[in-house]
Amino acid sequence: MTRVIIDKALYRDGKRGSCGDLSDELDILRAAGSSTDFLWIGLKDPTMAELEHVNDELGLGLHPLAIEDAVSGRQRAKIELYGRNVFVVLKTLSYVEATSDIETGALMVHVGQHFVLTIRRGELSPLAGVRKGLEDDPAKLALGPMAALHAVMDRVVDQYTEIDVEVARDVDEIEEAVFSEGLVSSDTIYRLKREVLEFRRAITPLITPLRMLHTSPRSPVPDDELRLLFRDVDDHLHFVADRIESYDGLLTSVLSANLAKISVQQNSDMRKISAWVAIAAVPTMIAGIYGMNFDNMPELRWHYGYFIVVGVMVAACATLFATFKKVKWL
Repeated sequence: MTRVIIDKALYRDGKRGSCGDLSDELDILRAAGSSTDFLWIGLKDPTMAELEHVNDELGLGLHPLAIEDAVSGRQRAKIELYGRNVFVVLKTLSYVEATSDIETGALMVHVGQHFVLTIRRGELSPLAGVRKGLEDDPAKLALGPMAALHAVMDRVVDQYTEIDVEVARDVDEIEEAVFSEGLVSSDTIYRLKREVLEFRRAITPLITPLRMLHTSPRSPVPDDELRLLFRDVDDHLHFVADRIESYDGLLTSVLSANLAKISVQQNSDMRKISAWVAIAAVPTMIAGIYGMNFDNMPELRWHYGYFIVVGVMVAACATLFATFKKVKWL
């Protein structure tokens, strides 16, 4: 069991205390502890057998479906109630500066009477800063296990806000490039649009269940102050979600504008090619006529025939060039 446990802590009256055997500590809390005292256990990439062993050993009472979802890691963001236990799935995100990609991880949180169990999948869900920040605020920590859940969700949503800034900058750069003199590869716009879609898939499913935590009579959050804190997280999530929707619409418009710009550029290129072909056709035609080798072609015997024909070629080409230049084909 110790292989998958990456952190553990006992919190009493808003302060972190020494933590001995997990099973014994949890039994003591259940027998005589305050309702806001709790044990916080952190796991990383547990197998089904390991998570079931932790559940049985500590008597957490996790629902089999919640255990299955926590192990698979391939779940949409959600909040589910299993009796007195709360199961939360969060999608953690990381922005890769070099490629403008958004990488996705998963973080599961089980909250029950006197315990918080966090399960990390992958490397994109660090919680050390969350614990430290919460431990520096004893008044909030004294609100119990739901305070830990709020701290985790608040940190994840703050990550969304940070990534939103990076994505907004990428969108602005592409928009500026499209409406400048140069051309932008459609692949670049499609790639960013795909990353925005990945961003939206991580956020959108969480909106409704998060609202439930601070508005619904079914909410497992017992404290009014905590409900206000969850409402603040909900506000930040809505802010990011609204901006993502605007990015998606803007990128669709930018893509259409870029395709139209490419089409106009191609039409311009075709006009130039056609104009030069027409100019080249005149001397080609004249040279072809006088290259047919008929006997009865008096111009071939004129003293100034060659100069006249060359002059006609130059004049015709110059006239066509001036005409095409006037109509902006060249």
